[in-house]
Amino acid sequence: MSDTKLEPKALDILKEKIQLIQTEEGGIYLVGPIKLPVDLDGENVIFQWYCWLSRCQVTDNFQEIIDQLSSASLAEYQQSSVLVYGDFKNADEALIRMHSICHTGDIFGSQKCDCGYQLKKSMKNIVEHGTGALFYLANHEGRGIGLFSKAMAYVLQENGYDTVEANLSLGFVDDSRSYTDALSVLRTLRTKPVTLMTNNPKKLEALQKAGLALSGREPIWGGESAFNEFYLQTKVQRSGHLEE
Repeated sequence: MSDTKLEPKALDILKEKIQLIQTEEGGIYLVGPIKLPVDLDGENVIFQWYCWLSRCQVTDNFQEIIDQLSSASLAEYQQSSVLVYGDFKNADEALIRMHSICHTGDIFGSQKCDCGYQLKKSMKNIVEHGTGALFYLANHEGRGIGLFSKAMAYVLQENGYDTVEANLSLGFVDDSRSYTDALSVLRTLRTKPVTLMTNNPKKLEALQKAGLALSGREPIWGGESAFNEFYLQTKVQRSGHLEE
């Protein structure tokens, strides 16, 4: 445990910004909202940003929470977060996107997939709609296999494997992603129905099985190129993604 104590002023500030979501596996600590100015095609848009840390020990002592977080090697793994726009809690209609982290597509702008396009497009759709939330899920790289394994899968794809075949050949299932924590955070931020931006029926099923109110689905196809044509076909033909 860390023996560093927060100054009283800092502790008081953080108490207002961190909340505990209790789950069957322990706790999720949610910090936010934090004003985050984002450049969307030259326009400055203010989102409210939250970040969460899951599988934590549950305690009512706030200093123990800080000690727990400060003593963990948080830099060794990534945490998920959510960008909220507008009056997400109270608006009658809201868009949401459950976006899996894609190091190559989101950061580098790789055209091997459509992830970078979907990330920006979903943010624009939320702003145009007036309210919504983008959940950015950090443990979903490569449909849950992690960045290094994704790199190995890319090597196989360069040698004729499709996305599904590459994952299976490495000993993984096609898609191992879980949305449990994200849905717990969603329940905390909003109880009214949401419209889910996705082409993936598994994401729809996750919301429905969790008993969350769903008002509809909005497809999010686009960003096609000569580099990802086969990848997009595989999504539909092998992974069951819904065509536009």
